[in-house]
Amino acid sequence: MLQTEKLQRVLSRMEAEGIPQLLVTDPAAVFWLTGKWIHPGERFLGLLLAKDKEPVLYINALFMFPADIGVRKVYYSDTDSITELLRRDIDPSLPLGVDKILPARFLLPLMEAGIAAGFVNGSVLVDTERSLKDETEREKMRAASIINDKAMEQFKGLVYEGVTEKEVAARLEGIYRALGASGHSFDPIVAFGDNAADPHHMPDDTKLREGDIVLFDVGCVLDDYCSDMTRTFFFKKEPDEETKRIYNLVRRANETAESVLRPGIPLCEIDKTARDIITEGGYGPNFTHRLGHFIGVEVHEYGDVSAAFDCPAMPGNVFSIEPGIYAPGTAGVRIEDLVLITETGYEVLNHYPHDIEVIG
Repeated sequence: MLQTEKLQRVLSRMEAEGIPQLLVTDPAAVFWLTGKWIHPGERFLGLLLAKDKEPVLYINALFMFPADIGVRKVYYSDTDSITELLRRDIDPSLPLGVDKILPARFLLPLMEAGIAAGFVNGSVLVDTERSLKDETEREKMRAASIINDKAMEQFKGLVYEGVTEKEVAARLEGIYRALGASGHSFDPIVAFGDNAADPHHMPDDTKLREGDIVLFDVGCVLDDYCSDMTRTFFFKKEPDEETKRIYNLVRRANETAESVLRPGIPLCEIDKTARDIITEGGYGPNFTHRLGHFIGVEVHEYGDVSAAFDCPAMPGNVFSIEPGIYAPGTAGVRIEDLVLITETGYEVLNHYPHDIEVIG
């Protein structure tokens, strides 16, 4: 059903930004506003919002469904003109906000036909509101992270000498589903040995050997909301002193960054807190990515924890804290938690420990 409170938040932001009408085409945003997932593929999907008007959902007849979700549904066929379809409801005397994923094959004809007085990027109107999780969303994200904690405890039991990354990765989803999740929130990263020094390594035929690092970057979906967590283990042997130093630098960067969290702190300052620790430890060039990303119904949502994002942290924001050091030939280590900014502070959603752990 139409999420009335969320709709009102978006309409209020539209009014504040001077955007009188907004065409939402991102399926995740449509779900967030209507409670209905529609995956249109190459076909057009749009939800038109305007003050004092009933929302209108434009949807291909292929996706016809009987439920009343609180919006007017306009079905079209593959031979209908999207431009002419939208012309009936868009006010040509007013500008139109469009979102970031509207394909050029739809946008350009709308612009050429002049169906609005102008076109502006309206993504931030919905994206910003999506970043402010209400209590129902917070509970769903807590629950998804609890499953991720439980799953991690089982994942480390999948490893044995000679098993490949692909073989381990293939078994993760079954564990998630047995714990109640609907599946992965992203393709899992399973990295052995030097592969852990590649931040986005995809599982391959590398076989596990005694003394290898074992890195899991994994997440699941529960009740439409995502989790994401990384832990780095050591197979059968304690790490050497330099690897321990790297691990403890990453751990300290993670925990110190979490300790400074509060409403109002600039997101870039959180990144700097973690980055300074790793830089002072001599591995600054080996921390090659932002500290974190926002998450919700998608594993990567608008907003990040980086030097380029100086917006303040707000109550309801959920994002990752995931410092890493990637030193090929020496070690690759990442420790990632999800955190929630609360009205008075913060909450870490993951509870799997950060201690150095030998497995297998």
